[in-house]
Amino acid sequence: MKRLTRLVYAAFALFLITLPALPVYGQVPPDAPQPSPGAQAVAAQVNAPTPNSMTWDQVKARFEATNPTLKADALGVDELKAAEITAHLRPNPQFTFSEDGAQIAPHNGVWQPLSGVQEQTNLAYLWERQNKRNLRLETAKDTTHVAESQHEDLERTLIFSLRSAFIQTLQAKATLKLAHDDLEYYDKIIDISRERFKAGDIAQVDLDRIELLRVQYESELQTAIVNLRTSKIQLLQLLNDRTPVDQFDVDGPFDFSEEMKQLDQLHQTALDNRPDLRAAIQNIEESKAAHKLAWANGSTDPTLSGWWTHDGSYNNPNADDALGLSVNVPLRIFDRNQGEKKRTSIDIDKSTQLTEAARAQVFSDVDSSYAQVESNIALLKPYKEKYLAQSTRVRDTVTFAYQRGGASLMDFLNAQSDYRVVQLAYLQLIGTYLTAASQLNMAVGREVIP
Repeated sequence: MKRLTRLVYAAFALFLITLPALPVYGQVPPDAPQPSPGAQAVAAQVNAPTPNSMTWDQVKARFEATNPTLKADALGVDELKAAEITAHLRPNPQFTFSEDGAQIAPHNGVWQPLSGVQEQTNLAYLWERQNKRNLRLETAKDTTHVAESQHEDLERTLIFSLRSAFIQTLQAKATLKLAHDDLEYYDKIIDISRERFKAGDIAQVDLDRIELLRVQYESELQTAIVNLRTSKIQLLQLLNDRTPVDQFDVDGPFDFSEEMKQLDQLHQTALDNRPDLRAAIQNIEESKAAHKLAWANGSTDPTLSGWWTHDGSYNNPNADDALGLSVNVPLRIFDRNQGEKKRTSIDIDKSTQLTEAARAQVFSDVDSSYAQVESNIALLKPYKEKYLAQSTRVRDTVTFAYQRGGASLMDFLNAQSDYRVVQLAYLQLIGTYLTAASQLNMAVGREVIP
């Protein structure tokens, strides 16, 4: 029994002595062969930061300044502000000048075409009653307020798409680095396996199987490169930027936070900040103003006219100049704008119901996004606290044992595969968490999770 114990301690001491000779993840041994030029290029792309890499705040500022969809919608708001000027304009006065009484043919041998000409000027003005002009301005301003809130809502939606593209790019970068480091680590395993084959420790078929597995790592690396370029292209499209993909990069934290605000607090923040809910509430005010305007448009607007006549000799030989006044009052017997009065009254109720629907949607969006973030945190915590370290420890232990004949080739290959699966799953969960956090920010209406 004592002899067995001494053998165990001796084996453990040998393990500690030889452990530093193992290839360590992310480190290159001094006697390792130099990578190929293609591998060096990928390594430079993974490890060297791009000088002009942009943070999230810089990407967001560039987007707000250059995105054509957002700029076009902002111009639509400016158009409505210009419409406010039109809505508040007064009616133009009407000026008429006429001549009458010119003789066009001789009569009884006498032809004096200009002797009896009568000249007349007329000035008329429509008098708008019931405060129509100010009500039109109020309605136009309410329409502009709704459009401004809808513009903010469009920006909120587009920024979520931008944030998703930004997160996708960060995830693609992290996946590319993982694929590169895995391939680099596996190349060291291949080098050691070749030395073992030369020494007669493993068979040719085992070396071939180890070398054949490298194609999976190469495939994962190329897929990661393509995914990164695709993500950058999508981000550049949202920024309306023509920068070459190789010269464009983004940088930012790719991790999760366990801190979460209370759900009730997020509900209230969303009710205070959601632009679509604000637009729905403003729609009620717009409908009320339109209803008041409809009643005002049902009132009668008289037209006041005044004219001056020169040469009124037909009726009064002494009246060379004469003045006249008139009032034109439409009789609103059949058309009193009944249809618009009824329509705008119904529109108030419709806007009220839509506001309630928008408020319910706010609660639904916040609740579902909050649940998604909580679920992702619950999945990520054991990965960070346990599974990542376990997968690395299992891989290194099985690799050490295989190199010394203590594990089978199948155990070694399975350990490598399990490590890649766990590491890649963690990166995907981080991306899902960041996307869910961005969804929660959009649901609340402002950034509550950085």
